[in-house]
Amino acid sequence: MTVSQYLLGWNFPALLCLIIGLLLMVYEMFTPGMGIPGALGGILLLAAVVLRADSFATALITLLLILIPLIVAAAIIFRSFSTGALSRSPIVLKDSINVGSSSLGDADMQKLIGREGTCMCTLRPSGNADFDGQKLDVVSSGEFIPKGARVRIERVEGLRILVKRI
Repeated sequence: MTVSQYLLGWNFPALLCLIIGLLLMVYEMFTPGMGIPGALGGILLLAAVVLRADSFATALITLLLILIPLIVAAAIIFRSFSTGALSRSPIVLKDSINVGSSSLGDADMQKLIGREGTCMCTLRPSGNADFDGQKLDVVSSGEFIPKGARVRIERVEGLRILVKRI
């Protein structure tokens, strides 16, 4: 099969499915998750393969015709998100959390051990508690603790604060 025979084998519906499918897949690369445009684009690309394939060889060629532009587009978009024009757009998160930029440091959290407070809601086993005006997300060791009960911070594991009823 020659290139001209392959190109002449395309009919309008298959070509339309290919173009719209590729456009929807590239659009999906800019939006988070696998949403409706990505799913519809995938279905249209599959339809393009089925509509064009009159043999196994043409199906493979069509599949390569789909994969190559998608891989190139993904590489260009990824590069642009990391170093190009898209990296300066508001859709790319530039902020990060580190120990110095927040009060989430391990030493600060370990200072909470032994503090006593009051449950602001029923702990089932997680919820909120007030420790002298400081509201914290806390977790019990599996037991239900009613709202208003007094609790003590027993230990801190990372950002997880474990409390026990007093």
